[in-house]
Amino acid sequence: MKHIIIYIVVFCGLFPVSVSAQNVHEHSDCLEDSINPMKEAILSEVTVQGIAGTQRLKDAAAPFMVVSPKLLHNAIGTNMVDAVSHLPGLAQISTGSGISKPVIRGLGYNRVVVVEQGIRQEGQQWGDEHGLEVDEEGVHSVEVLKGPASLMYGSDAIAGVMILHPEHPLEEGTMQVKVGSQYQTNNGLYDYRVGFAGNINGWLWNWHFLDKAAHCYKNKADGYVPGSWFKERDVQGMFGVNRSWGHSWLRFSRVNFTPGITEGEMVGGDFSGHSYSIFSPYQKVQHTKAVSDNAWYFGNGTLKTIIGYQQNYRREFEEEEEPELAMRLHTVNYDIKYLHTLPHDWKISAGVGGMWQRNINQGEEYLIPDYHLFDIGFFATAEWQWNKWHFSGGARFDNRHLNTSSLMEDGDLRFPALNKNFTGVTGSLGAVWNVTDKLNLRLNAARGFRAPTVSELSSNGVHEGSIQYEYGNPELKPEKSTQIDLGLDYTSHYVNLQASVFCNWIEDYIFLSRLPADKDGYRTYQYRQGDARLMGGEVSIDVHPINPLHIENAFSFVRGVQGGGGALPMMPAPRWTSDVRYEFPDFAKEHCRRSFLAFGMECNLRQSKFYAVDNTETATPGYAIFNISAGMDLHIFGHNCIELTFSCQNLLDKVYQPHLSRLKYIDTNAATGRQGISAMGRNFCIKANIPIDIHLK
Repeated sequence: MKHIIIYIVVFCGLFPVSVSAQNVHEHSDCLEDSINPMKEAILSEVTVQGIAGTQRLKDAAAPFMVVSPKLLHNAIGTNMVDAVSHLPGLAQISTGSGISKPVIRGLGYNRVVVVEQGIRQEGQQWGDEHGLEVDEEGVHSVEVLKGPASLMYGSDAIAGVMILHPEHPLEEGTMQVKVGSQYQTNNGLYDYRVGFAGNINGWLWNWHFLDKAAHCYKNKADGYVPGSWFKERDVQGMFGVNRSWGHSWLRFSRVNFTPGITEGEMVGGDFSGHSYSIFSPYQKVQHTKAVSDNAWYFGNGTLKTIIGYQQNYRREFEEEEEPELAMRLHTVNYDIKYLHTLPHDWKISAGVGGMWQRNINQGEEYLIPDYHLFDIGFFATAEWQWNKWHFSGGARFDNRHLNTSSLMEDGDLRFPALNKNFTGVTGSLGAVWNVTDKLNLRLNAARGFRAPTVSELSSNGVHEGSIQYEYGNPELKPEKSTQIDLGLDYTSHYVNLQASVFCNWIEDYIFLSRLPADKDGYRTYQYRQGDARLMGGEVSIDVHPINPLHIENAFSFVRGVQGGGGALPMMPAPRWTSDVRYEFPDFAKEHCRRSFLAFGMECNLRQSKFYAVDNTETATPGYAIFNISAGMDLHIFGHNCIELTFSCQNLLDKVYQPHLSRLKYIDTNAATGRQGISAMGRNFCIKANIPIDIHLK
């Protein structure tokens, strides 16, 4: 068995792999229908955000994944990133059960752009303990682009983009009330949600409310983990109008997220871990967003404008009632583009997009200075269909201007003033060959650009999320990425296969390097840069010898190395997932539909390629966890239903530490004698959603 695993790792290192696609079925009479992703029609039915507007997945040269609403609903997790991080090529950097950050092919933080409600999410995402403050109830489906996407999204999209799509408008003359809830046993997580949507004479609305809370999670090694609790209360709404000339929508959301901060103290000690009470230290984050989304049709062309405002107010509390650290980030996003369809199967688009930011410190402690930022980017793209070939490409110019404020503290200069200007020219060129109706080959080359963040340039203080003292480096230059992707997908009645390999060269890669002397009892780090290379890929195969039975396997692998040798920091371990799913036929006079039973295994191999300089990281042993889930839709009174899901994560109660968990590097605890904190133990979950459809004549 050992030799088989070694062979798999070597083979995938030479010919790594993957694009996994899940079909998005937009309308059904029971929440969202789940069409199995292995059906032959999948690639011709699914559409994604192409460079010149939406395009079929089978015609996309870049590696995309689409996660359906049904898969999101059935996923086990405590946050949005949990639900998608187990897909091939994806991972997460976690800090406890409530805070997770997406990682695409080994790159995370400000190298991944998250788009929600049509604009990029901006919430101090450079921090280890800064999660993704989005309302998961408002996410209908997820689209992931793996690879540099600066052409479409500007600076920071050097690893890829995660697009969180909102719900589609209901059919004309329809209203719907939805209520739902879930409960998880390990950390006592509960939530309840209620929503009301409608479409009357082209006037649209969709509002919902979510309340969620969890106490500390537990495992066999650490018992209850202090600070892993969280509370969340969200409201989100949309109001708009659809007409023959186009549409005009206004979206609003407010996320109130209060997570504890896990520092390792009292682990294994005597405290009330199953309490939902707030105790120090903790954060309080309020993220407010308002977006105006408009489109006008002009013959074969469409003019689209999205203007958004968001405010992220983040505070950290220790023992006092006043916050020790408080940062208020204002962001205005803008995106204006024109799309046009030309004769001979040409599609073109052009536009301008960017953002304005202002960050204000309002607490007693500082990690980054106050700053102003302005982004602007100009782009043009084109797509062309010729026989069985589909070509796409484009170019973009970006400019980012950053101005930071100086700060004197106790007679010393804490933050010097900076005035920086960063520019980047990016683009992509790709081709897809539809060899047959079942086989597609794709090749894509993309150039990415990422300007240094304020924390990388100017930080000076203790970063509580990583439990270390960090210094910025004002001499940093922008990162520049060049990535080549080669992929194929094959779909038949009995087998579905997706595979891709990639190589990503990054000039001036930015990372933390440990300094020899500690400061104030903390390990001390400073940002520096050098060239880097990431190679790997993903492969996934689904065999369904009979229609109700599906046996799915996927393997993903990425290796990141520095230009002078040695591993890059925070590289996910090779991972193999296997799932067996049986979909029962509808029974009981169609009152019970879409019933299924599934068994899953996730095996993370040993991560021995890690950033070992100055003991920054350590090796992580391999481990496997097993899951089980079942579900059904109970139909009552026609097409209303109760959608039920039962699941268990970590069925065997395995004790393990993911390589990308920040809690892995917490100092040795005196009570347990172990370094770091392990992940959540066995966790049972039950979910229920009840939609009530109202059809008006």
